[in-house]
Amino acid sequence: MSAPHRLAVGFVIALALCSCAAATTGGPAPGSASSTAATSVPTTAGQGSPTRPAATSPAATASPAATLGPRANAPAAGAVVVLDPGHNGGNASHGSEINRRVPDGRGGTKPCNTTGTSTNAGYSEHAFAWDVAQRVRASLEQRGVHVVMTRSGDQGVGPCVDERGATGRRAGAAAVVSIHADGSAAGNRGFHVAYSSPPLNDAQRGPALNLSRDLRDALQGGNFAASDYTGRDGLSPRPDLAGLSLSTVPAALVECANMRNAQEAALVSSAEGRARYAAAITDGIMRFLAR
Repeated sequence: MSAPHRLAVGFVIALALCSCAAATTGGPAPGSASSTAATSVPTTAGQGSPTRPAATSPAATASPAATLGPRANAPAAGAVVVLDPGHNGGNASHGSEINRRVPDGRGGTKPCNTTGTSTNAGYSEHAFAWDVAQRVRASLEQRGVHVVMTRSGDQGVGPCVDERGATGRRAGAAAVVSIHADGSAAGNRGFHVAYSSPPLNDAQRGPALNLSRDLRDALQGGNFAASDYTGRDGLSPRPDLAGLSLSTVPAALVECANMRNAQEAALVSSAEGRARYAAAITDGIMRFLAR
C-alpha cells in the first residue's frame, strides 16, 4: 500500500475510535433503565390487618410525578410532620378514660376523646383514619419527610385531645394534620378542612390557614367534592376543636367524607378510595412544605 493510502486509512480508523469513545462516555441514554432508577418510587408490599395495614402497603398510590401538585416536589428532606389519625380502636371500651375532662385551649374543658363514627355497615372512623394515615406516612417518608404519629396503633385508648394538640410543638413539626371522617345526615356529602378560628397564636393566624388551603386544593385536585353542608369552599373555621386550638404550629383537620352517605361510605370502605385520599393529603402537605 502506498504512503498516501496508508495515511487515509489511518485517518478513518481514528475518526471511528473517537466516535465510539463519545458514545460510551456520556452516561446512559435518556429513558434507559439506569437513567430513571434514581427517581423511581419503591412499591414494596407488606401484610397487615384490615385496621392496621403495613406502612409499605400503600403501593397503590401513584408516583410523585403523577399525583403531586406543581410545587410538591420541592425539597422537604428533614422536615417533621405530625399525622394525627382520629380516635382509637379501644376508646369505646374505656368510657371513663375518654370522658375525662381536659383543657380545650380556650379556657374551658372537653372530653379527652370520643369513639368517632362509622358507616352504616360498621366500618369505623378510627380504622379509616389509621389506614389513611399509614399510607400518607409511607408516601411522605419516601420523599424524605420525618413523620411523627400521635398514636402507634389502632387498638389503644386516646391519646387525649390536649396531648394530640401538644405533639407538634414537642416534635418541632412544620405541620400537623389530623385525619378524620364525618358522621352527618345521609344526604350530606363532601370533605372539609378545619382550622382554629379565631386564631390564638401566630401559627394559627396565617400558616394554619395556608396549610388548610393547600389540603383543600389538593383534595379538589384529586376529584373530591367540597362539603355541601358545612364550612365554605371546603374550609371550616372552628373554635371548638381542642387539638387545633392548643397547637402552636400550623395545624389542620381533614374530614375526608361523610361516612353516613352511601356513596362516600363505599369510597372510604375501599382500599382504592383510601389510597386516593392518602395521595391527595400527601399532595397538600408537600405543597405546604414547599412554601
